[in-house]
Amino acid sequence: MRLSRYFLPVLKETPSEAQIVSHRLMLRAGMIKQASAGIYSWLPLGYRVLRRIEQIVHEEQQRAGHIPLLMPTLQSAELWQESGRYDAYGPEMLRIRDRHDRDMLYGPTNEEMITDIFRSNVSSYKNLPLTLYHIQWKFRDEVRPRFGVMRGREFLMKDGYNFDLDYENAMIAYDRHMVSYLRTYERMGLKAIPMRADSGPIGGDDTHEFLVLADTGESEVFYDSAITDLRLGDRLVNYDDPAELRAICEEWTTPYARTDETHDETLYGEIPEDRRQTSRGIEVGQIFYFGTKYSEAMGAMVTTPDGARVPVHMGSHGIGVSRLLGAIIEASHDDRGIIWPEGVTPFHAGIVNLKQGDSATDAVCTELYAGLAAAGLSPLYDDREERAGAKFATMDLIGLPWRITAGPRGVAQGKVELTSRRTGESEEMSPAAAIAKVVELYKGIA
Repeated sequence: MRLSRYFLPVLKETPSEAQIVSHRLMLRAGMIKQASAGIYSWLPLGYRVLRRIEQIVHEEQQRAGHIPLLMPTLQSAELWQESGRYDAYGPEMLRIRDRHDRDMLYGPTNEEMITDIFRSNVSSYKNLPLTLYHIQWKFRDEVRPRFGVMRGREFLMKDGYNFDLDYENAMIAYDRHMVSYLRTYERMGLKAIPMRADSGPIGGDDTHEFLVLADTGESEVFYDSAITDLRLGDRLVNYDDPAELRAICEEWTTPYARTDETHDETLYGEIPEDRRQTSRGIEVGQIFYFGTKYSEAMGAMVTTPDGARVPVHMGSHGIGVSRLLGAIIEASHDDRGIIWPEGVTPFHAGIVNLKQGDSATDAVCTELYAGLAAAGLSPLYDDREERAGAKFATMDLIGLPWRITAGPRGVAQGKVELTSRRTGESEEMSPAAAIAKVVELYKGIA
């Protein structure tokens, strides 16, 4: 990608409607454009990050043994009337009537539709356990959409649904989802804390929210600071070992961590005083077990080994894919712009040519671009006829983790400059060494 040919409509001024950092920076960096209240077009830079996040979610879901499919955005009201949620859901549901006068809705979630798919195709315990998921656009008609993609009306969401014979097996699925979510967020450079939460309109007793700590979070959270030291890291997880999954979940859920809705002052007071922390949190995912709520209402039954017919036990598990962009920016930025973690960056490195048209500098930049591309990385080459300050400001704003700068003076000495966006530290080296260093930095990530 050459910036002279790329569509990157950056803004110099901060839009007046943007109230929080992520919204301001996404607009300024040319990532999104508002189409209407709470609904956005995803411009090329934002779309690249969105797809990278989606890719990580797919990889970790399938690593855990979950099977992807795709359900439509529009759903028949009949299924929701069958479950009893059509009237109960509230005005957040966008209700539609088609040309044949049939009641439809723009799906805010998919419990009914997935239950209908299951009951139409599965009738025996031999087909269990089963977890199906998709990543699809949702719509919830927020009365006051705000904060950009953090609280919009249209949003991209991963929602998965497990089907199990009984409670014990359903809780194995619950643990499997928790561990897969921990891996997912770590790969994105996020510290997402699982917190005991309220189930809301989806229902169920066992539920955890995953929250990223940020001053702009919508929830007040209370937690034991010990939980912020936990990491999965490179630990290999055997998703077929329920005991291993339970041990990891207990490791992450034993330290106190709750939202204001489930906060228990007595339990909180038992934490050593120096570890009691309060903050704000951004919800980026939630896992539920809700038993037979939908399977009983909609007749999703299976035959047991002894021939009995029983409703399956179910759970619902969501990740806010588009919301994650805002959460990552809220957690990773400075006064100059975004700082993307390597796992989700739209481009792996930026190449800045300080004197476009100088034959030696142009040749080195072309060498850098070709070398990174040959290694499977995606560089962004700023080859515009712009002053150096403007090029650096653009790179800082869009937040690529690494920048390679080439200018006539350094090139004459066989050197370019590699700079970390996060630390600001720079190092001079040969073009070949810069390529090798960036490739090594992304080893196992890109």
